[in-house]
Amino acid sequence: MKVFGIDIIRGSVRSRTKRPYFALVQRVDGGEVSVSEVSLYRLLRVVADEEPDILAVDSVQELAPTIQDLFSILQALPPTTMLVQSTGGEKQESLPRIAGRYNLKFNKYDPYAEARASAHVAELGGGAEVIAFENTCDIIVSRGRSLGKGGWSQNRYARKVHGAVRQTGHDVEAVLDREGLSYTRHEVKAFGGLGRVHFEVAAPREDVPVRNMRLPDVQVKVSGRRLDRLRYRPLSSGRRYLIVGIDPGTTVGLAALSLDGELICQTSSRQMAMPDVIESLYKSGKPLVVATDVSPMPASVERIRRAFAAVAYTPKGDISVEEKKALCEGYPYHNDHERDSLAAAVTAYRHYQGKFRNIAKRVPPGSDLDEIRAGVVRGLPLEQILGRKAVPAVGEEVEEREEVVPGPRDDRLLQLDGMVKSLRVHVADLQEVNAEKDREIARLKALIGKERSRQARDLKKEAEIAKRDEIVTNVKKQLRREERRTKKLVRQVERLRRLSARQAGEDRLAVKVLPSLSRDGVRTVEGDLGIGEGDVLYVKSTAGWGTGLLDLLGETGMRALLARDHDARLEAAFLEHGLVVLDAGAAGVEVRGRVGSVPTEGLEAEEARWEGRRAAWTKEKKSEMIESIYKEYLSEREREVKRHG
Repeated sequence: MKVFGIDIIRGSVRSRTKRPYFALVQRVDGGEVSVSEVSLYRLLRVVADEEPDILAVDSVQELAPTIQDLFSILQALPPTTMLVQSTGGEKQESLPRIAGRYNLKFNKYDPYAEARASAHVAELGGGAEVIAFENTCDIIVSRGRSLGKGGWSQNRYARKVHGAVRQTGHDVEAVLDREGLSYTRHEVKAFGGLGRVHFEVAAPREDVPVRNMRLPDVQVKVSGRRLDRLRYRPLSSGRRYLIVGIDPGTTVGLAALSLDGELICQTSSRQMAMPDVIESLYKSGKPLVVATDVSPMPASVERIRRAFAAVAYTPKGDISVEEKKALCEGYPYHNDHERDSLAAAVTAYRHYQGKFRNIAKRVPPGSDLDEIRAGVVRGLPLEQILGRKAVPAVGEEVEEREEVVPGPRDDRLLQLDGMVKSLRVHVADLQEVNAEKDREIARLKALIGKERSRQARDLKKEAEIAKRDEIVTNVKKQLRREERRTKKLVRQVERLRRLSARQAGEDRLAVKVLPSLSRDGVRTVEGDLGIGEGDVLYVKSTAGWGTGLLDLLGETGMRALLARDHDARLEAAFLEHGLVVLDAGAAGVEVRGRVGSVPTEGLEAEEARWEGRRAAWTKEKKSEMIESIYKEYLSEREREVKRHG
């Protein structure tokens, strides 16, 4: 196994002026082979060339100032190299304390000694691996150089580069297929081949047999997919040994110390049964010694001790309250039960403390002190423990052999029988609770069904009301339009009545006055007075008229249009459309505001003259038509004569 340990000598990764320099210690198969001073750039080059199994550091903050920079450094490491934080994962401890568990001593003010200790601890299985990537990775095959602005051979050069990208993509795909890896391929087509090939491989980087490389025309980049946050995985999965103090009774008190005297677990509860106590201790570690503050050991504590095959410890006599308080100085506790259990654990730890110090002096550096101390507490000779002790390799799971439980077989059977009965009662209670919850769920479902039906009825009612409201709104709009139209017609009727009253008997006819000879003028009179068949219209000036107006006048069915001044073009247009335009002065029109009157006799006289002009115009048109037909006939005859000679 090849392990690199580093520690910062001077500078900092956060400084812009002083670059960091590291002490680098290289260990191979348990022996130290090299010690050097390197910069961060040189460190990454050495790691890339040597590809060690572990790169150990006491804190990852020495490598990168931010998480993003740390991701970049981890991406630059070889896939088979683990970055290990020798002081632990989320919950860190000091490096001297971690090294002390393996009987390693060093000068904490010497960077080379710290780098050596970090490497040695990681080699022995201490610390935690820094995990930054998911179990998937991306392989990107792309151009290794820019195509440039181009020249005479630009197209040929582009085909060469894109063809190389396509061929390299095929080679990578063949490697993935040969290894049986699952992947998804995405490609970007380009002139003469492919511009980019992206493989999403469902495997971690270290399992993908493709490495970063740069060829003259192609580059291949293998990168893992980043996790949301850094994770830590302990190199050793073994649980720590504990010295446990138990205060039995109505309220159970628990306290657990490590073999170094650190408080690991402390709790008290009135509702803790024996299975709960066993579960709590199992989660905290492996109980090596179970102690009480009274002698002899109570039966309930004895059953817990046998469940873990732990060593029993009882004081020579009952411990007084003053002694308990003195023993617990420096440790926190909340009540008397926690104090009593903590006093029992501290008493047992002090009983073995002398042995632990003697063991630390006798065993060689690099030994797992916890395992050796556990063997000595169980009564094994130190030479026998050192003779059979083998340090497991990193990543290798330590096999936990089932320990033989000492004690009479009948006691064990009674204990298991009691546990089974307790569990059966607990299962019956849970089944009853489950049935009650099922009944409550059925009741709530029925209530939800009723509520949904009521809501459906309300929604249907609201939809119908909205539909009716919309119909009422449309009817109201239509009613208002009809009311406006009715008012308008009433006004027209009143005006027509006043117009009829102004007519001086049967010898005069009413005349409706147009403001101008235009479409707007006609529509204004039609809207105010109405224009019906047989009506006589009057306009003072004929300026601005158009042919479209004549069609509109023809649709009204008027009798005649009286005008003060009209030219021959207007008269010809009226004749063309079959309309009548008369001279208002000759007819004797009298105008009063928007209405007027004309003598019947004068109007009929003008109409007679207009009929004469119409007859002359019709005759002239027929003559022109005959003359045109004749000319056309002559022209056709001349062409035939010329054609036939």
